[in-house]
This record gives sequence, structure tokens and C-alpha cells, in this order.
Amino acid sequence: MIGRIAGTLIEKNPPQLLIDCQGVGYEVDVPMSTFYHLPPLGEKVVLLTHLAIREDAHILFGFGSAEERATFRQLIKISGVGARTALSILSGMSVADLAQAVSMQEAGRLTRVPGIGKKTAERLLLELKGKLGADLFSAAEASPGGDHSADILNALLALGYSDKEARLALKAVPKDSGVSDGIKLALKALSKA
Repeated sequence: MIGRIAGTLIEKNPPQLLIDCQGVGYEVDVPMSTFYHLPPLGEKVVLLTHLAIREDAHILFGFGSAEERATFRQLIKISGVGARTALSILSGMSVADLAQAVSMQEAGRLTRVPGIGKKTAERLLLELKGKLGADLFSAAEASPGGDHSADILNALLALGYSDKEARLALKAVPKDSGVSDGIKLALKALSKA
């Protein structure tokens, strides 16, 4: 029904925005990934939207990219995953990170998102397999480091580094590195950053 909204950004109260469209203020809920890329208050903003109609409310969700909106729509099709949970998932990880977690079947990365337990994570991995474009690239291409990249990434995450930091550090690791050497090289890259 409402596929796109363009107007002036009036209020930012995470995760909700108020956007003025020619005198009408629309409340739009956005994932934090979109929220962080918003212009300052008073500036023009354009978001792709998804309108959720429930018995007690009509809720408008906004997204900075078409892939975010498509992923949100895939998530809400899954039994037990509502719009708030889908928003939480997209706030906790990027679409590329989610696609990689699904392609590598890494439930542990999903359970780091608040509100996602082990059973929900496993259901997400099962239901999303092949639906996020994860089949278009192999796990080795998804993150540099070849066969050991998932182990190195998990080690960095266990050490408390964010997903983004860990991925950037993986780029400094040669593809033929072993796990222990890869972790050392990644930590060295992180210490320089």
C-alpha cells in the first residue's frame, strides 16, 4: 500500500522517526542500520517502506535499501518471527552478515541478537536457506581467509570484537593462513586500527 516515503525528517527517537510529508507526519519504525545513516533533522529523507496492518494498529516500517526491505519481508514470513523481531535482527546485523550466517549455518551469530534464542536462530537458518542470495556466493568468497575464515571470525567474536571489526580484520589475513596464525594476523590488524 505505501511503498516509499519522502519528506522532511522532524524527529528521531530510536527506532522511530517522524517524517513530514506535505503537512502530514508519518511515524516510521526503522532498523538501527538505517537509523545510523539518516540525515540531520530538518533535512529531506527518502525511505522504502513496508506497511504492517494488524487488528489493533497500522505500523509503517522504513528501510534505507531495497535489500533491507526484502530481507525484512523474508523474516516476517517465518513462523514465530514478528515485525519487531525482524527489526531487531536487522538492527543487530547487516543483510550481508545475515546472508553469510545463513550460508555458513552459524546459529551462534544469530543468538547474539537480543531476543533471538537458540531455537529461533535454528529456525531462521532453516527457513532462510537459499532465500537471501546466500547461494550466489560460497562461504569462502563471503569472507576472505578460505576454509579457516569462519573459525578465525568466531574467535574474534568470542574475544569481544564486533562483527564489523572482525570482518575488517579478516581482510588482512592471507587465504592460506592456519587458524592460529590467522587469529594472530587479525589481532595485529585490529591493534593498528
